[in-house]
Amino acid sequence: MPASLVDADSLLAVDIGTVTTRAAFFDVVEGHYRFIASSSAPSTTAAPLRDVGEGVRQAIEALQVVTGRKFLSDTRALINPAAEGKGIDTFTATLSAGPAIRTAVIGLLEDVSLESAQRLARSSYLRVVETIGLNDTRKPEELIDSLVRLRPELILIAGGTDGGATHSVQRMMETVGLACYLLPADKRPALLFAGNQKLVEDFKKSLQPLASSFSICSNLRPGIETEDLQPAQHALTDLSIQVRRTQMNGLEELNGWAGNSLMPTASAEGRIIRFLSKVYDSSKGILGVDLGASAATIAAAFSGDLTLGVYPQLGLGEGLAALLRYTSLEDILKWIPFEIPAEGVRDYLYQKSIYPSSLPATPEDLSIEQAVARQSLSVALNSASKDFPRKARRVAFGMTPFFEPILAAGSVVTRAPTLGQGLLILLDAIQPVGITTVILDQNNLLPALGAAASRNSILPIQVLESGAFLGLATVVSPYVNARFGAPILNARLIYQNGNESRMEIKQGGLEVMPLPAGQAGRLYLQPLHHADLGFGPGQARQDGYPVTGTALGVVLDGRGRPLRLPSDAARRRELIKKWLWTLGG
Repeated sequence: MPASLVDADSLLAVDIGTVTTRAAFFDVVEGHYRFIASSSAPSTTAAPLRDVGEGVRQAIEALQVVTGRKFLSDTRALINPAAEGKGIDTFTATLSAGPAIRTAVIGLLEDVSLESAQRLARSSYLRVVETIGLNDTRKPEELIDSLVRLRPELILIAGGTDGGATHSVQRMMETVGLACYLLPADKRPALLFAGNQKLVEDFKKSLQPLASSFSICSNLRPGIETEDLQPAQHALTDLSIQVRRTQMNGLEELNGWAGNSLMPTASAEGRIIRFLSKVYDSSKGILGVDLGASAATIAAAFSGDLTLGVYPQLGLGEGLAALLRYTSLEDILKWIPFEIPAEGVRDYLYQKSIYPSSLPATPEDLSIEQAVARQSLSVALNSASKDFPRKARRVAFGMTPFFEPILAAGSVVTRAPTLGQGLLILLDAIQPVGITTVILDQNNLLPALGAAASRNSILPIQVLESGAFLGLATVVSPYVNARFGAPILNARLIYQNGNESRMEIKQGGLEVMPLPAGQAGRLYLQPLHHADLGFGPGQARQDGYPVTGTALGVVLDGRGRPLRLPSDAARRRELIKKWLWTLGG
C-alpha cells in the first residue's frame, strides 16, 4: 500500500489475544494520521465457537457504534476499499492467541548454531520440546522415536557455516526426514531451514515433500563469529502463521482481509520498537514490555539492533499453572502487601489458569495478580537480557541497561485500578537505572503500528507524535552504594511559570514531584555519595534536564539497584503499602 495520504486514508487494525480481541481505527484529521477510537470483545478462539472471526466481527461492530462509521456490510463482510464514508482502505491483523507452537530445534554445536536457533525460537510464540545437536549421545533410532512421540508442529534446522562441512547437517536432515515419514500425513510439522546454504537443494529434495509447509532462509550463522537472525525471523513469522491457520478456524478469511500480511503480535511490536530505537537517543536503548495472557514479551532495541523475547511460559493466562517451574512461591509472596498463605497464592494461580478472563474480586486477589505480574516480567526481562548486545550501556554488570523510553502494555498494568499501581509494577520488575520516561500503551496500539509500518510508513510516525499514548512518569533512579537513610540526591524542578520545587532523596526512599500533563519544566539533579545517573559517579548535567508533564510527574526512586526488600515480612508489607500510597495507589 502506498505511503501517500491520498492513497491510504484510513486503517482498521485488529489484534487477537487469548482473552480479548481489540480493534483500532486510524484516519486522517487535518492532514495528519490520528488514532480515532478503539473497541474490544471477548476472543472466540476457544470453545464453544472456536472461530477467531466471530470475536473480530464483534470487536469491529463495537467500533462501529463508537465511531458511527460502518466497516462491515449487512453480511458482516469487511467493506474495503472505503467509499461514501463507509469501510476502510487498509486492514491489518495481529495474533497472539493459541497455545505455544510445539517446536524441535536441530543444529550442530551447542554454543554456535543451536544457541542461535534457540534464540530464534524465543522470538515467537514457540515452546521448544526437543533439542538435537551434534553432541547428542542418543542413538539415531532414539532421536527419531523422540520426534515421533513429541509430534512437534514446527522444526527449526540450523547448522554449518556457509561453504563449510555438510556431512553432519545431512545426517540431522535424515533423522528429521525419517521422523516426518513415520508421522501421519496430517500431523507432519512445518520445517524451516536456516543452515549451510550448500544444502538448500538437499533440503528441498529430501524434506520438502514430508512437511506440512516449509521455508528456506539465509544461514543463522554464516560464520562461526557471525550471527544474522533477521531473515530467519521474517521466515519464522510467515511459517508460524501458516501453522496457526491449520489450528484455528477463521484465520484464512482474516488473512485475506489483511492482504496476506497477518503476523504475530510480538513480531509487530518488535518491528515498531526497532524503528523507535533509530529515532530516540542513540546512547540508550528503547524497551517495550507486554504482559498478556498468552505470553510475556520483551522487545529491546539499541540503535536498530533488536532483541525480541517471547515467553509463553510466563503469560498471565493458561500458563500460570506452570509458572512455579520458573520461579518460586516465595518470590511471588514477597511482593504482596497482605498476609496471605502460600497455599492461597498457589490456588489463585490454578484458578486463573482455568479462567484466564476472570477479574480480581478482592484487594487480596488484586495484590496476588500484581505480584505475579511483577515476578513474570522480572523473570522475562532477566532471560531476555542475556541476549542484549554488548553495546547496551549499563551502569554496572547485572544492572538493567539504560532505556529511554520504556513502553508498557498489558491490561494488568494499563488497566490497574490506579496509575500508581501500574507504575510500581513496572519499577519493581524492570528496576530501571538513570533517567527514563515510562509510557503506557493503554489502547494496545503498538502491534497495529508495527503491522501497518510496511504498508504505510507515514501512519506510525504521525500517530506516535500525536499523543495517543499516555505519558505515565519521568523516573530518576540513581545507582549508589550508600547506607539506608543516607541522602543520595538533591532535585530541583523549575516549572514554566518560574515556580520551583526542591526535594532531597534518601537511600531507600521513593518521592514524587508533580508535573501535570501539558506542562513542562527543567530538572536539576545533584548526585550525592557518588550516585550514578548514567553520566558517571557523582556527575550530572549542569544545565539540567528538560522534562514534560506526565500523569504522575517526576518520580524519584532511591530504593536502590538492585532493589532489596526487607527480610522481615511485616516490615516488608508496610514498606510496599507506603510505596503504593506515595504513588497514589
